[in-house]
Amino acid sequence: MPIGRGPVTLSLPAFRGAVRRLVILLVGAFFAIALLNFISGTVATTVVGLMILMPSAVLGRLHIWELVTYAFLNVGILNTAFSLLTLWFTGSMLEDSRGSRWFTELFYTSVVGGSLLATLLAGLPLFTGDRISFFGIHPGVGLVAAGISAPLFGVLVAFALLFGDVEFMLFFVLRIKAKYMVILGALLYVATLLREKDSFGALLALCCGLAGLAYVKLAHRRGMSATAAERYYGLRNDYIRWKRRRAARKFEVYMRKQDRIVKFDDEGRYIAPEDEARKPNDRKWMN
Repeated sequence: MPIGRGPVTLSLPAFRGAVRRLVILLVGAFFAIALLNFISGTVATTVVGLMILMPSAVLGRLHIWELVTYAFLNVGILNTAFSLLTLWFTGSMLEDSRGSRWFTELFYTSVVGGSLLATLLAGLPLFTGDRISFFGIHPGVGLVAAGISAPLFGVLVAFALLFGDVEFMLFFVLRIKAKYMVILGALLYVATLLREKDSFGALLALCCGLAGLAYVKLAHRRGMSATAAERYYGLRNDYIRWKRRRAARKFEVYMRKQDRIVKFDDEGRYIAPEDEARKPNDRKWMN
């Protein structure tokens, strides 16, 4: 948990906004799967098989929903509880700093961006006829991943970039800064990727971390959707100004043929003769 530089406290951040909605959704999915397994193990197995991230299913049968649903399929009470607490602490600070929309986009960018990249890397043998593989990973039936841990690493990367000097109590014993904790986690995932045969989970976590890093670097403070909207309206306004300037030039040519002189400013706005002597920076007189 994040702490200050003074005495260690167990104070909890406010449970509200996008973090609360996300935690409730994850808890609801956890108990829904548990209840379904209690009612019918066969049906639960089928549902889990459709939710779990399996690169062979995504690439071979186009189960693209698995790029999202895997994050809501958590196993183990302690692991799920620890992950949700970490999400609560780090997510609350990110949401307070950047807003609910920004945090929501960060989370789902980590979920979808990380799973998509990991699936494509794992699917290299399919694309190249088994000539190229990423650290020996092959998208067989047994290659699966699930849980919030991998997307949570993307959130932690974003947290380390924005609040790198905030300190955590690692295992409730070791005081460590967020940026060093993320570096340590990345090194452990890389070691797992290099040494273990079943390393798709480590690959997924690293890809989610890269997705979180890319989002922080590319997104506006108000979120990617705000950035996209600003770019769209900027391009649209540039196009409108270009059309207005072109129409103004055509009209000037036409009026010169009529032995009349008309003038327009750089934005394509008409300048009336009686206003021509006014200050050019005074835009109140422009139509």
